[in-house]
Amino acid sequence: MSTNADLHQRYQAILPSYVKPLYAEPISIEHGQGSYVWDVEGNRYLDFFGGVLTTMVGHNNPAVTAAIQEQASKVLHTSTLYLCEPMIELAEEIAAISDIPDARVFFTTSGTEANDTAMLLATSYRKSNEVLAMRNSYHGRSFTAQAITSHSSWSSTALSGLSVHFVHGAYQLRSPFRHLGDDEFTEACTDDLRQVLDMMTTGEAACLIAEPIQGVGGFATPPDGFFGSMHKVLANRGILFVTDEVQTGWGRTGEHFWGYQAHDIVPDMLTFAKGVGNGITLAGIVARAEIMDTISALSFSTFGGNPLSTAAGLATLNYVRDNDLQGNALRMGKRLADGLRPVAEQTPWIIEQRGKGLMQAIEIVEPGSIQPDANRAGELLEGCKRRGLLVGKGGLYGNALRITPMLDVTEEEIDEGVTAILETIEEIDRQV
Repeated sequence: MSTNADLHQRYQAILPSYVKPLYAEPISIEHGQGSYVWDVEGNRYLDFFGGVLTTMVGHNNPAVTAAIQEQASKVLHTSTLYLCEPMIELAEEIAAISDIPDARVFFTTSGTEANDTAMLLATSYRKSNEVLAMRNSYHGRSFTAQAITSHSSWSSTALSGLSVHFVHGAYQLRSPFRHLGDDEFTEACTDDLRQVLDMMTTGEAACLIAEPIQGVGGFATPPDGFFGSMHKVLANRGILFVTDEVQTGWGRTGEHFWGYQAHDIVPDMLTFAKGVGNGITLAGIVARAEIMDTISALSFSTFGGNPLSTAAGLATLNYVRDNDLQGNALRMGKRLADGLRPVAEQTPWIIEQRGKGLMQAIEIVEPGSIQPDANRAGELLEGCKRRGLLVGKGGLYGNALRITPMLDVTEEEIDEGVTAILETIEEIDRQV
């Protein structure tokens, strides 16, 4: 039987150097059940990261597993050149819950590809290569998605056929407007948007793309209504608004099904991925028909919307709705946040606890400052692992702990995870 160390050695020998596993001593997850996973050596962990928010309704979820097995026994692949009932049905369901009028849905294989498609549609529809994006954003690893990513640790190139301008946004802690209240902060960022449009563009920008809560950016969360304010400026100029719901979608914030709904707007386009298939490769884009149909050339997707992935997507969506997992995300998210808050407020090296629902983060700094402390964040990550809890890391400086339980997480599991985090914080404090 392979060990974690054996697999790590083989991993390093064959994969690119820029692909790095999590943890000083990486683990290979061999199987999972619900909120728990076991590595190849039999160690059990409570999974509060879900393969980066992708296993959404638990490992080996019976409903999703059964749907995959049933479809696998029929046909795995056809492509969009053929009629596929699971694809059509899932597209109908997603269009209906998107709130986008006269919606059309195009399936892809990843959030990167979905955002890439959004840029293709926006620039074609508006006949402009000018695009606006948010500072501290991450939208994927393709050539186009990298152009609209404002996150230096994840940016591999500055070359692009797009003319991209980044505006101030969700990451209030490190914004020049950080000392303002929510309303004043929103107004200042909206004024910045106006200035960028007036000074740096021709006035004919194609779109603004934004994450309602910035995922890789450490769950930076803008005030409610923030994008509603920006949307008014964009709509007055005919500029499209694209909401990147790759991490916020499917009820994870608890308050709403989509992150954009906290801002009293309806987007022109919406991209989704990650948890929609509970681990199966599935993503896509929703847009108004007039925008989606702006592409007149022949096009199709080989793997996007294939029978296996859309069967999984339907089962996942139905499980979320049938079991009110959005409501559970709200309740369990509050339990998680309330459990962490007292210690987060009292710990001098935790500067902020933020997020919504089951999308929570704490940012680690040098005590008495906002100087990021990635080393201590790493200690917190590793200490949680030693206590059998898997969480993620993010933020511009790698100093934010990302905590994202499954949407069907229980009270007992939340309490177990909170205990592991609090014990690790106490351990770090004793070492200081």
